[in-house]
Amino acid sequence: MSKKITLARRKVVCITGAAGGIGQALCQALARQKFLVVAVDRLPRPQARHILETLVGRGHLYLSADIASFSERERVVAEIRRKIGRLDLLVNNAGVAPVRRLDLLETTEESYDRVMTINLKGTFFLTQAVARYMVELVEKGVSLHPKIINISSISAYTSSVSRPEYCLSKAGVSVMTKLFADRLAGHGIYVYEVRPGIIETPMTAAVKEKYDRLIFQENLLPIKRWGKPEDVAAAVVAIATGCFDYSTGSVFEVDGGFHLRRL
Repeated sequence: MSKKITLARRKVVCITGAAGGIGQALCQALARQKFLVVAVDRLPRPQARHILETLVGRGHLYLSADIASFSERERVVAEIRRKIGRLDLLVNNAGVAPVRRLDLLETTEESYDRVMTINLKGTFFLTQAVARYMVELVEKGVSLHPKIINISSISAYTSSVSRPEYCLSKAGVSVMTKLFADRLAGHGIYVYEVRPGIIETPMTAAVKEKYDRLIFQENLLPIKRWGKPEDVAAAVVAIATGCFDYSTGSVFEVDGGFHLRRL
């Protein structure tokens, strides 16, 4: 029996942005659920060895790729098709913040293009390519009810005038979720949005003092703590394991209650 057929017996997840704080938590949590993990990140393979070393089980795969690139997106799908032969879950987690936070009136086209290309354009077209492959797998009976989970942000609906390009990109991911959920439901492919709040990761380390003040002194959150990458991973696991198969297009808030409107 070939290695490809053996591996195909396990459910397979592709996770982008796998080297980040949330990305690593996603890889670890889904590996514990016996998914075969295809971890995707821009890091060269030698620098990404630690990602696979932390995962339970065998056969996990790391692909060094930049989802902003058409050819590299296509390569990711081609490698999954060739080496594994199935894909049951895509978690679109890759995303970047602006290199510098600038006021709305000072935002540059260079920063806008960089953030939007990675966070929205790359995510959209990777999802399109994966969705086509998932439709094939469903029609062949290889995968039953594959899923796509988009990791967005509270910035999808929250004004942050020092990083408008990031807010716009996440708002786009939110609408993208609805579009794919609508288009793919007839194929039995379900699409969701997980919307993290203030999560303790390397991306938020630069603004830790600001958020410490907002959380612990200024009553920003009903649940007075930073979110952890594991909080986001727990929501993804619940969706991935079929707890919400009648809820395609839904948004899952992982934000300590930030979304509540309070007096």
